[in-house]
Amino acid sequence: MSLGPDPLDELAVPDGTTVEEHDLVTDGDVLIGGQATVELGIRGRTVAAGERVTVAGDIEAAGDCRLDMLCDIDGNVLVGEDAYLGERVHVAGRLMVSGDLDIGDDVEVDEGFDANGWIVVRNPVPTLVFYFIVLSQLLRAGDREAADELAAALADDEDVEDPLVIPRGATVSDDAWRVSTPATIGDDCRLHGNVRAESIAVGTGNTIFGSLRAREDVSVGADTTIHGDVTTRGGTATIAAGAHVRGDVSARDIDVHEDATVDGALRARGELKLRRAADDL
Repeated sequence: MSLGPDPLDELAVPDGTTVEEHDLVTDGDVLIGGQATVELGIRGRTVAAGERVTVAGDIEAAGDCRLDMLCDIDGNVLVGEDAYLGERVHVAGRLMVSGDLDIGDDVEVDEGFDANGWIVVRNPVPTLVFYFIVLSQLLRAGDREAADELAAALADDEDVEDPLVIPRGATVSDDAWRVSTPATIGDDCRLHGNVRAESIAVGTGNTIFGSLRAREDVSVGADTTIHGDVTTRGGTATIAAGAHVRGDVSARDIDVHEDATVDGALRARGELKLRRAADDL
């Protein structure tokens, strides 16, 4: 198995992710890069955040939760298994942990904490979190051979689902998802906010209450509804059959299926291609 870019250097939204009452909800794991800001609550299986991450809501982790140093959580942290809080983490609400709790120096929990297991006993990082953290460090250190070996060793684990990955320095809110990396959105997601990224690939059956804007290519999958514009400065905008864009589509080149619906204008500086159903055969 050969690896491409650092897997943490992309906004990756797995299938079935939704925004519900100001919470970002996914069935799988959540990995947040350092210095990111999430202006929503988070609900997932395992939640792991890098240094100086800000979360403007509650964190609910069915499994483990790991918050690195200087994280600021403006809400409660509810953990179904074990929790690790690094140095100078601040939790504005209450911390409730069903398993073991490991707290670093100068941690502040404004409304107190409950832990049913051991306190200040370090536990192993969850397997999936360990995989991404170590893999990221190996790639940044330039040791691609070791990174390939690690990925190959874990690639056959069928229990590992795709995580929700928010890259370093990202901002995620009801208004906008802003990243300086590529963005991939899976299938059957329901999201709020404009998506701003280097490139954007949206799967099938999604509803996005906002616009898509990228410097490079943008693709909208079948039966996906975009409640806004689709814009790319220098790439191609591809609109699949059954997709519905409720705004304008502006791009260097546009490839739109005849069974797609675009309520606004089509503005192509280069080629405008209308793809027919017969072309898909």
